[in-house]
Amino acid sequence: MKITVISVGKIKEKYLKDAIAEYSKRLGRYCKLEIIEVQDEKTPDQASETVEKQIRDKEAERILKYIRDDMYVITLEIGGKMLSSEELADKINSLGIQGKSHIAFVIGGSIGLGRKVLVRSDYALSFSRMTFPHQLMRVILLEQVYRGYRIINGEPYHK
Repeated sequence: MKITVISVGKIKEKYLKDAIAEYSKRLGRYCKLEIIEVQDEKTPDQASETVEKQIRDKEAERILKYIRDDMYVITLEIGGKMLSSEELADKINSLGIQGKSHIAFVIGGSIGLGRKVLVRSDYALSFSRMTFPHQLMRVILLEQVYRGYRIINGEPYHK
């Protein structure tokens, strides 16, 4: 299985880079992992809805350049379906059984994902109704994918 994480924005904080590197290393036993960062747009304070839409559209075009037809695309959205760790593991495992060998997880920028990315999405996943910084969300996602593979393989994990 190949897992691609497409994320808007760069990680600047060393502690987040270290956590991402650690989970990337751990995931190497289970899948081929690729992390793609696309440039974010600066969002002015009190930006109008029109300006925010333009920003999301620009970021969406950058994201879509990396999404191939054979990818199963899971977008991270506040309004998406919330799953337990076991349910996420089942989702990843069942996609593999169905012959989907490439999953792309997409993390938007600070104001969310553009409509074209949402339309291309095969599955909307939510980790919470709370908002998390997209940089931290990358760490949380990688940890949950790692935990999912531990569950799939019947290996111990912390509950």
